[in-house]
Amino acid sequence: MLGANLRQLTKEAASISGLCRDLGINRTQFNRYLTGESFPRPDVLHRICSFFRVDARILLEPVCQISTVKHDLLNHPEIADFVGAGSTRVDEAMFPPGFYRFTRRSFTDDEMFVQGLVYVYREDDYTFIRGYEAKEAMRQQGLSTDARTREFRGFMVPQEGGVASLISRRNSLTFSFNFLAREPSFENNFWIGYATRTVRESMSGRRVARQVYEHLGQDLRDVLKAARGSGFVRAEDLLTYHRTHLRVNDPFR
Repeated sequence: MLGANLRQLTKEAASISGLCRDLGINRTQFNRYLTGESFPRPDVLHRICSFFRVDARILLEPVCQISTVKHDLLNHPEIADFVGAGSTRVDEAMFPPGFYRFTRRSFTDDEMFVQGLVYVYREDDYTFIRGYEAKEAMRQQGLSTDARTREFRGFMVPQEGGVASLISRRNSLTFSFNFLAREPSFENNFWIGYATRTVRESMSGRRVARQVYEHLGQDLRDVLKAARGSGFVRAEDLLTYHRTHLRVNDPFR
């Protein structure tokens, strides 16, 4: 049963050799597991189960009958070859962790711009992003301005030439889609792109806007300064480099 289950679990692997390297198991020994000639030691079995997100029942039951075997959405067999496992890992060289200051035109007030702060971090090979909506933006939508309501989170995935993210507030049925591409600069710490929100066309306000991300890293002084400057600002009060790349007088195309 173990061999049959391992053959099922590994059938979509790009190569058994690469899989063995990821598992830290000798290829010859792994072949013995596949053919049922040998059983792994408890520590090796634990490593295999953790890797495939199953439990020790793979020794006794068909993997298709083990209820704990589930695919996350992006790795579901229906879309695995289109937006699958390889498209969820954002290389740190492409988009490093830490704090980012962002600027974009307001979705609700065309004369104003939003400055904010987000934190990018990694867990379980995924890249996540979190931050807080500006209080004034929440007031304009008739929403509470407490921290729990204002908090948003999302995840990031690599795209050709940049990264994309889906971001939403807690328990919300709307989200924003964001795309960012690195912009050559002296410190190589700027990304330029756009943000879109999922609302009906009949809704007032913008549905897409250019945005700038500036990587601040972990420098507490820069982070606190950016936090104090968060909120609505006018075009003339934008940071120079941000205003230049937002092209405030040019329509978005």
